[in-house]
Amino acid sequence: MIGYDVFTADRALTEAAVQGAVHAATRFVAEGGARAVAVPDDPETVAEPSTDGDTTADAVRTAARVRAAGGTVVAAGGCFDLLHAGHVALLQAARRAGDCLVVCVNSDDSVRRRKGDGRPLVPAVDRVRVLRALECVDAVAVFDEDTPERILGELRPHIWAKGGDYARTRLPEQPLVESWGGQVLLLPYLDGRSTTGLARRAASAPAPAPGRTR
Repeated sequence: MIGYDVFTADRALTEAAVQGAVHAATRFVAEGGARAVAVPDDPETVAEPSTDGDTTADAVRTAARVRAAGGTVVAAGGCFDLLHAGHVALLQAARRAGDCLVVCVNSDDSVRRRKGDGRPLVPAVDRVRVLRALECVDAVAVFDEDTPERILGELRPHIWAKGGDYARTRLPEQPLVESWGGQVLLLPYLDGRSTTGLARRAASAPAPAPGRTR
């Protein structure tokens, strides 16, 4: 049975300030309490964020810590190519449904197989970096398959959140999530926001005048 909840886009945005305070405390618990963070003296020594095993392993550990503490693990998935306001509103709503949010992201090969040779517009390493910068996101896992069953089996979230455009479709991963007592949560998108629409508008925009950049 698919679980339904209603979070309007306006509420997702207006509650952002309150979410900040709640999220700070939750992240502290999810990460196992206070921990020392070593900051390199030379900024150039900071490595690019990993998009494979390191990131996924961290996501699995985060989910396990929250679950062991009795918290609710929420996972959301997608390509998140050209992250836009619709994505952000959905992720904020998903985060409010539990105690941590793990975002499952299609790898570049997975996006290409699903969307065609012209995608992704943004490589996985950059998509992961942008997602991890969002306050509502606790961890990011990258998967290379066409559907996220394998990574969901590792995360075992209590809630699997998807955009409302799936309301008339039974998700292929739904039986797996329900097999451990999990629930599918459908959340609405902001109308008029889409990666495809943004890409088309960018492609049709007039070229900048000589000597000027966009």
